[in-house]
Amino acid sequence: MQNEMLAIILAGGKGSRLGKLTKNIAKPAVPFGGRYRIIDFTLSNCANSGIKNVGVVTQYQPLALNSHVDDGTSWGLDGINSGVTILQPFAGADGGKWFDGTAHAIYQNMAYIDEMNPEYVLVLSGDHIYKMDYEEMLETHKTNNASLTVAVIEVPEKEASRFGIMNTDENDRIIEFEEKPEKPKNNLASMGIYIFNWDRLRNVLLNSYSKDDQMLDFGKHVIPSYLESGENVFVYRFSGYWKDVGTIESLWEANMEFIDPKMNLTIRDKSWRVYSKNTISPPNLITETASVKESLIADGCYVAGEIENSILSNDVQVKEGSKITDSFIMPGANIGKNVTLHRAIIGENAVVGDNKVIDGTEEIGVIGYSEVIGVTNDED
Repeated sequence: MQNEMLAIILAGGKGSRLGKLTKNIAKPAVPFGGRYRIIDFTLSNCANSGIKNVGVVTQYQPLALNSHVDDGTSWGLDGINSGVTILQPFAGADGGKWFDGTAHAIYQNMAYIDEMNPEYVLVLSGDHIYKMDYEEMLETHKTNNASLTVAVIEVPEKEASRFGIMNTDENDRIIEFEEKPEKPKNNLASMGIYIFNWDRLRNVLLNSYSKDDQMLDFGKHVIPSYLESGENVFVYRFSGYWKDVGTIESLWEANMEFIDPKMNLTIRDKSWRVYSKNTISPPNLITETASVKESLIADGCYVAGEIENSILSNDVQVKEGSKITDSFIMPGANIGKNVTLHRAIIGENAVVGDNKVIDGTEEIGVIGYSEVIGVTNDED
C-alpha cells in the first residue's frame, strides 16, 4: 500500500550560532515558550495536517532530542498505521558516514523512505517556529502538477539577501533560484520546506551519486538541477508567522513575541494546537514577596522575586530580591537572591548565584545549558 505523503524532519543541525545553548543539545531540542521545544512546532504541524508517518533525521547531540520525540505518542503519531522513526547516521557495507547536507540525509535514508512507499515526500526543518497546514501545500503541488514545490514567505527587502530567493513568473513557477544574493530581485524567501514527487527525487539522487556528482544540499544542488532540467517547480506562498530561531537574537525575539499581547500571532491560534511531551511538575509557588507582570510562568516554578515581561519555563526557581525583565528562562534554571536579569536567556538547568547582574541591553546576555556562574564551592 502506498502512503500519500511522508514527512522527513531534518533535525541534525549543530546550531553553532546559538553558542552555549547548544553545546550539549541539538538545536531542535532547545526549549521555547515556557513549555515547548523548538521541534514541537514542526511535529505538531504534521499531526494537525493529517500526516501519519514522520522520519526525524538526527545527528548532533541527539540524546535529549531522541528522548523528547520518543515514539511520537505526544503528537498522536503512535497508531497502527502511523509513527515517528528516529533516523541517525549508521554504518553500512561501505562504512559509516555523517550526513553531509540536507539532500545527502535523504539519500542516506532512502531505504526507510522506500519502505514507507510514499507518493510525495515532505522535507522539513526542525528548527523553525510556525504553524502551517501542509495539506494545503500538497493541494497546491497537485494543482500545479509540480515535481517540486517550495514554501516561501515574503521577508523585508532589506533582509532578503540573508535567504535563498525564488524568482517566479506570473503563475508562481520558479524560473530562477538565488542563494543569498547580494542584490535580490524580489523578497520571496525559501522557508526550507519542500514537497517532492518521490519517484522523481529518488531517480535524481541515485543518478547523481552513481556518477559521483553528489547532490549534498537542496538549495545549492537539487533545486538548481531541477530548474536546469525544466522540471515543474513552483512556490507555495505562506503568510503566517514564521521565525528561524537559529541565532541568540532571533530566539530571544521569538520568545518575547510569543508573550506580546499586541502581536496577533498565528502561533497562538488555539484551533491549531501545539503538542509537546508531557512533563510532571508540582504546582507553582508564588510567594508574598513575588511580583509577576505580563509574563508566562510554567508549571513547577518557585517565584519569590519580581518578574516582568518574561517567560519562566518548567521548574524554574527565582529567589527573593531578584528582578527579571524581558528574559527567557529555560527549564530547571535556578536564580539566586538579589539577581538582576535584563534581556537575557538562561539555559536549561543553569545556576545563577546570588547578587549577579546580567544586563543584555547592548547584546542579549546568555548563560548556557547547565552552566553555573557566581556560585562558590561552599554554596554549591
